[in-house]
Amino acid sequence: MYRSVISGILASTLGFAFCVTQAVGQRPCWPVLTINDVQFSPMRPPTLERHWSAVVSVDASQCAQGSTGSFAIVFLGLKETAPDFEFREHFRWTQPVVKVNATFAFDEAVQRYGIDSVTACACRD
Repeated sequence: MYRSVISGILASTLGFAFCVTQAVGQRPCWPVLTINDVQFSPMRPPTLERHWSAVVSVDASQCAQGSTGSFAIVFLGLKETAPDFEFREHFRWTQPVVKVNATFAFDEAVQRYGIDSVTACACRD
């Protein structure tokens, strides 16, 4: 019984996905995003915050003209008196570049960062 319920749910989901794809009428493409020109500022009074900034290059040559979408940057942060922490900042991508930034406390640093959750675009004809 459970197998037939699961099969029915799966078939419904696939059917819905197929209908949505047909309704849109195009296959999805993904832009290539690359993080460049990373800078981490010194502490700034009076808040003593530090600012991480970068330029994200967007190669959307596979996408239809005028395409835009969203993406996230995942940070692994270090804190002097606490465990490491992970968080995401969300941004919009547009061609050819996007300037991004994130704010950190005076006792925090960035160990790693990477791009995640890039939305697809309509493919160029």
